[in-house]
Amino acid sequence: MDRLTTIPLRIGEWRLDSQLGQLTRGDRTERLEARTLRLLVFLANRAGETVSVDELLDHVWSGVVVTQDSVYQAITALRRLLGDDAKQPTYIVTVPRLGYRLIAPVAPWPEEPVSISSPPPALPFRTRQVLPTLAAAAGILLIVAGLVAWRADGPPAKSVAVLPFLDLTTQEMKEEYFADGLTEALIDHLSKLPDFEVPSPTASYYYKDKSVPVAEIGRELDVRYLLDGNLREAGDTLRISARLVRASDGFVVWSAGFDAPKSDRVKVQDEIASQVAQSVTALVD
Repeated sequence: MDRLTTIPLRIGEWRLDSQLGQLTRGDRTERLEARTLRLLVFLANRAGETVSVDELLDHVWSGVVVTQDSVYQAITALRRLLGDDAKQPTYIVTVPRLGYRLIAPVAPWPEEPVSISSPPPALPFRTRQVLPTLAAAAGILLIVAGLVAWRADGPPAKSVAVLPFLDLTTQEMKEEYFADGLTEALIDHLSKLPDFEVPSPTASYYYKDKSVPVAEIGRELDVRYLLDGNLREAGDTLRISARLVRASDGFVVWSAGFDAPKSDRVKVQDEIASQVAQSVTALVD
C-alpha cells in the first residue's frame, strides 16, 4: 500500500482521510467512492507532475477494461467534490494532449498538539445525562428556526434543483460517470437561463443515494421544482428518462425519454441537457 494512503493528507484546503474514505473541510465532509479515492491518492502521490490518461487507466482502473471516457468522467466528478473549476483550477489542471496535474499543495496533515497537563475532571453523571438532551433540543430549535425563516411566499418561480441521475444499467453501475456528467451538464445549462436559480452541484450531490422526501429537499434547497432521472441500456443504446417534479406536492409536471448511442458521450450529454433545459424553460415561464 502506498505510504500516503495510511496517513491523513492536506490537499489544498481539504483533509483527506484515506482510511475513512473521506474528504473534510471545516464542517463539511464528502464521502469518496473507492475509485475516486484511488484516483485522488494517485494524483496526490504525483502532485506537481503531469499524469497521462494511460497511467491513470493502468493504476486506478487496473484489471478493468474501460475507455478513456471513464477517466474524463472521474476527473469531472473529483473536481466537483473538491469544488474546483476546470477553467480556473486550483486543484487539477488539464494539460492538453498530455493528461492531468494536481497543482494544490500536498503534505501530511499536522497532528493535533497533545497536552501534557492533567485531564479535565469528569462530568458528574447527572450532567452527562443532561448534555445530550440539551443538544437534541438545540437541534430541534435550529430546524424550527430554519422553517420559520423559509420564504413565506415560497421559493422563486424559476428555481430548479437537478438531483443526481441514477445509473440503472447494470449492478456494477458502469455508466455512473455518464450519469454524473449528464447531471452536471443539466445544472450548467439551466443555470445559464435568464432569471433561473439552480443550486450548485455540491448542494445537489448531497442527496445522492439518500432517501429524502421531495418536499424536504425542495425546502432545504429553496426551490420550486426538482429535476431527476435515470439511464438504462439496450444494446448499444442508452435510454435516458428525465422528469420535472413540483417540490411542494411531489406531482410530476413533465417527463421525457431520450435514446442516444453510447459513442461520443460528451456530445450526447450536452444535447440532452440542451433539450431538457428548453422544455423546462417553457414549463416554468
